[in-house]
Amino acid sequence: MLELVKKHAPITGEQLAEYMGVSRPTLRSDLSLLVMLNLLDAKPKVGYFLGEAYRSDDDSATRQRFENIKVHEIQGVPVNIPETLSVQDAVITLFTENANTLLIVNENKYLAGIVTPKDLLKITLGNPGAGAVPVSMVMTRYPNIVTLVPEESVSDAIRKMMLHQVDCLPVIVPGEAGAEISGWVSKSNIIRLMSDIATAAELGD
Repeated sequence: MLELVKKHAPITGEQLAEYMGVSRPTLRSDLSLLVMLNLLDAKPKVGYFLGEAYRSDDDSATRQRFENIKVHEIQGVPVNIPETLSVQDAVITLFTENANTLLIVNENKYLAGIVTPKDLLKITLGNPGAGAVPVSMVMTRYPNIVTLVPEESVSDAIRKMMLHQVDCLPVIVPGEAGAEISGWVSKSNIIRLMSDIATAAELGD
């Protein structure tokens, strides 16, 4: 996305979506995050430009800060459900836990897969019996999931989210028996970190 902006700036969100073959709403949260990170600048009715953080060298304070902070320092507690849970109960869990992603665990509590509202919507539309289907039938199975390990940097997390266009990533500790879930990192975690950094900078001033 940044390379497209670099090549075509100024460029609108609609033009970016067309280049990438996705809908404009799909890019909205990514664009907002890039602007907050100062990697992009936006001007109303004009479009997006490269931001100051992107134009500066690799030793910039902003980049170094995100390289130095590890994901285990900002990760949150994920919502885990067993792979035997029904699709109906998974939908209920999404609403009661106010979650946008569910991590699926096997009987040994290792990561088995991941399911999103889109996955659940696909199987329930026009399928009255879908509620009783085990969530394991609709999940994306591990290891076909983009993940993080605790010692990766926040910069790594941001790059993976942008590349794969996802809102959150499981943090795992791989082992011979399976992947133990350590936590997850979402865009909300990163935005909260940015807010804390900005507040600390203001207090420092």
